[in-house]
Formats: sequence, C-alpha cells, structure tokens
Amino acid sequence: MKNTVSAIALILAAAVPASAEEKVTIEFAYPYSHLFDVTYESIMPMFNEAYPNIEVVMRATYESYEDGTNTILREAVAGELPDVTMQGLNRQAILVERGIAQSLEPFIAKEADFAKDGYHQAMLDLGTFDGEVYGLPFSVSLPVGYYNMEVMAKAGITDQSQLPKTWDEVIALCGTLREAGVDNPMFWGWNITGNWFLQALMWSQDQATVSGADFQLDTPEGLRALEQMDALFDGCEMQNIEWKAALASFAAGEIGMMFWSTSAVGAVERSMGDFTLVTNEFPGFDSSGPLGLPAGGNSAMLTSTSEDPAVREAAWAWLKFITSGEGAAEVARTTGYMPPNQAANEIILADFYDENPTKATAVRQIELLREWQAYPGDNGLAATQVIYDALEGIVTGEFEDMAVLQEELNEEVQDLLQ
Repeated sequence: MKNTVSAIALILAAAVPASAEEKVTIEFAYPYSHLFDVTYESIMPMFNEAYPNIEVVMRATYESYEDGTNTILREAVAGELPDVTMQGLNRQAILVERGIAQSLEPFIAKEADFAKDGYHQAMLDLGTFDGEVYGLPFSVSLPVGYYNMEVMAKAGITDQSQLPKTWDEVIALCGTLREAGVDNPMFWGWNITGNWFLQALMWSQDQATVSGADFQLDTPEGLRALEQMDALFDGCEMQNIEWKAALASFAAGEIGMMFWSTSAVGAVERSMGDFTLVTNEFPGFDSSGPLGLPAGGNSAMLTSTSEDPAVREAAWAWLKFITSGEGAAEVARTTGYMPPNQAANEIILADFYDENPTKATAVRQIELLREWQAYPGDNGLAATQVIYDALEGIVTGEFEDMAVLQEELNEEVQDLLQ
C-alpha cells in the first residue's frame, strides 16, 4: 500500500448502538497519497479521542481519479466495494448511473441540523443528481499559478502585482527567463487528471467542453484553446515531463512558473527548497481574466454493500465528519484545497488565509467556479485518454496544425460519446 496510513485504523463517531467493547469496522479508499496522507494523519487524533467504537480501515490509495473510478467499477463486479470511497467530482455521475453510489438522502433526513452544517450550496450541487445528494464534497480546488520569486526576479519581477495576467505575458516571460539562463521557465498542467486544463481554457471563455453528449471542441472557443496551448508549449519550449516530476522539479527550484491545481500547495511547501513561493490567479486570454474555471477535487460517496444497519450508520458518520467542521478544516490546513464547508472557511479558518496567503488564491477565485465535466456514457474514460494523447501530441510537436487536430479530435471523441 502506497500511503503512510495503510496500517492505521481511524476511530470515528457514529450513533451506533455498540458497547465500549464492540467495534464496527468500515473500509475506506481515497486517491493521491502524496496529497492526502497528511490530512488523514492529522484528523486521526480527533477520532481516536472522541469516537472509540468505529474502526476505519484504509484501503490502498488510488493513483488518480481515473484509477479510482476504474477500481470501483472492477470492485463492483467482484463484490468487493469499500463502504466509503473518494471520487473525483467529475466521476460521480457514472457511479450514480450504475447504481454503485447510494443516495445520502435517508441519512440527511435524520440530521435535523444538516442544513446548518454550512455546506456551500454550489459545492453541494456538484454531488446532487435528480434532486438527491449522492456525494458530499471533501475538497475543492481551482487552477492557479505557482511562482518561484527568486527565479522571477531574473525577469525583473519582484512583486506579486507584477505577475502575468495573460498567457501572452507568460510566453513573453518565458523568453526573458531563458535569456537569463533558466532552462525550464514554465510547466503548464496539460496532463492533470480529467483533461482539467483543457476545460479550464474552455471555461475561461465561458464555454462548456461537453453539452449533453456533444463534445464542444468544434467551436471557435475550442480552436482558441488548442491554439493557446500550442503557443504556450512552443513559446516556452516546455519540457514534456510527467506531472509528479514537474511538481518535484518546481519544488526543487528548477522551474520558475507552474500552472497547476491549488491542491498541491501544501505538498510543495513541505518539500520545497530555499525560495519564496507565491501563488496567484490563473491567467486569462486577456487582462480581464478567465470568465470561469472548473472545480477540481473529490467527494465522499457511500458504496457499502453491507446490510448491517450499524455498518451503514458508521459509514455515514465517517462520511459526514470528514466533510464538515474540523475535518473539512484539515483539508485546507494540510493541502491547498478549499474546504467545501462554510463553517470551516468562515469560523475555524477565520485567520488561516491571512496567515497562509499561498492557500488563499483559490478562495479569491471562488466566484469563477464551474462544473468539472465528465464525458457521458460507457466510453467516458476512453474519451479522457484520447484527449490526453492529443494534448501530449501538442507538447511533443507531433501536431502542428491546430485546426486539423481540432477536426480529428472532435470526430474521434464524438464517436466515443455516441
């Protein structure tokens, strides 16, 4: 098991009729050990102290959101589902459609103060299908810019107000940094899970990537997105490196600018070298900035196949606890995600963002939050891979004519969706 808490049982609250000697055991699976291990390690003592009757056993972590969905689909066939799973916000629908994720409404109905718990409605809506809540958001992110200010000083930028606001400014900075001897001035997260940055460029123009079963890349906005990526990769001579290597390279001080999810702020800060890190708003096509940005992150979903009421109540208690109050606050404290709970943001974290400005950028962009769209149907994961391969082809220079790529990619993905 990849995560550091694989051998540790979490103790958790629940209104389960058990004696002090009895324990109810549930199983839990989540993605990205390098981001979230520290979060659950931080949450553990609170549970150990307060709730001795429920044991939460951690399963092996998912490598990515796509891996998490594929794993759950396989486990559903094999009858080996965990009681609670964390799934990418854009991967919830397929589990609802296949009857794997279960409605949380029966549990919510028993919670007299649930509406007062402070869930952001816009974030809660991300896990709502046909009027019923299936997923409670655990962490929500938006794309931001990461800057090594010592490297940026080589281009004459010494203050946050001077950081680039447009992609043309980013490209110009790349040229200046290269002239100053910086070998790899920029990394742009084309390879982030779920084609997230393609959707970021589409939402920046207030254009959805998918409408129903229609892939919307065959639009002027789609061509503009592809052409902007091509200009960035070519103008910055961006290296084609795997995303974990890119984060490690930035943390080591080797990259001047990195455009990535705010989720990695905590991980970068824990591993970075001796330089000044500043995060700033995601650039736009022009100085007015993006019109929207896709919400990243994951939700907690109930997938238990147990018929034991005690197990199901325990699973709900765990699921609810980690998405509200102090549990949600730990997400912000240990990562760079925004907690989806107003109580965490407005009460528990009242002074947090003033003291941790690198984690405040996403909060400043929250009004831009849009849906992180999934590709519908059984071939949704295959469509994700087709788009991934095409974007990599732009990075490597395999594709040079973006209009031709637009036509070919749209046709191939559209065939998969239909």
